[in-house]
Amino acid sequence: MRQLQDVLKRIQPVDTTRTNAVQAQLDNLTKPRGSLGRLEELARKYCLITGRDKPTIRNKIIFTFAGDHGVTEEGVSAFPKEVTPQMVLNFIRGGAAVNVLAKHVGARVIVVDMGVDHDFEPMEGLEIRKIGRGTRNMTKGPAMTRDEAERAVLAGVELVEKYKEGLDLLGTGDMGIGNTTPSSAIVSVITGTDAGKVTGRGTGIDDRSLQNKVAIIKKAIAMNKPDPKDALDVLAKVGGYEIAGIAGLVLGAALYRIPVVVDGFISTAGALIAAGLNPLVKEYMIAAHQSVEIGHRKMLEHLEQTPLLDLNLRLGEGTGAALGMSLVEAGVKILGEMATFADAGVAEKAEGVRA
Repeated sequence: MRQLQDVLKRIQPVDTTRTNAVQAQLDNLTKPRGSLGRLEELARKYCLITGRDKPTIRNKIIFTFAGDHGVTEEGVSAFPKEVTPQMVLNFIRGGAAVNVLAKHVGARVIVVDMGVDHDFEPMEGLEIRKIGRGTRNMTKGPAMTRDEAERAVLAGVELVEKYKEGLDLLGTGDMGIGNTTPSSAIVSVITGTDAGKVTGRGTGIDDRSLQNKVAIIKKAIAMNKPDPKDALDVLAKVGGYEIAGIAGLVLGAALYRIPVVVDGFISTAGALIAAGLNPLVKEYMIAAHQSVEIGHRKMLEHLEQTPLLDLNLRLGEGTGAALGMSLVEAGVKILGEMATFADAGVAEKAEGVRA
């Protein structure tokens, strides 16, 4: 099995030497310069990441990582952990929101069992990469060992390696009852923000349960003392297996120069871990949307990402990523399919008028 350090060393910055050339292509299309705003930004970013001049996007995959959490013993979620395997089966059968939206944008959904407390039979659309049957209760000690955390991250990298041939665009998603709790702990530790300011209601808990959730997170951080300068330590002590898998997917996307559309709060916790391991991965990320979860804005600021959408989403699964993928593809189609001024016989600007 490869070592995580080997992966981190191989990630290179995005080659920006072609920025002006790609921008010239965009500026030569039949429109005022810059008039398509962030669609042009997405087209430019896609070209620079992939090294392709006039790309097309055909093969899109959303990886929905699933795992259970020992901290659910503390009453941090409105739903029991039995919902996690039930929803995994719903994803595989095509009945969840992410399936509907993925179909809408022409993407596949692959569910990844990173640590669900259930034994699934092998089936199409499911990758079994189980590290354990749920993490341990992080209020009583580390959620996982450092070795388990590293193996979980590498599992995400290995998925990119497996599917990378012909893969044009990646999306992240999650499923795991209780997983907003470790996600809030991660953003609290990495950004140095009080847990009360980055912890939301998750599945819809009431005020009293929210106060308990904040207290549980603070207790876990005090108990484990994760090192904010050591992302793997943070992941192991207060993270989750599906969050680790997402971190690995982001690392793998950067390693193989595939743009990755990052979903909401839990996915961005994984992106925080990935960026903590190698900051270069931020250049390969596209933030799909601004989640309702209050800690998400702090995450995005730390990652220097501007989300594409703000639709009051708080479901996860990869739902926001699916919508974000459609915008990336729209930008790429603008570059590849729109006529130039010369092609269309359109004058670029009136004589004597400055652009």
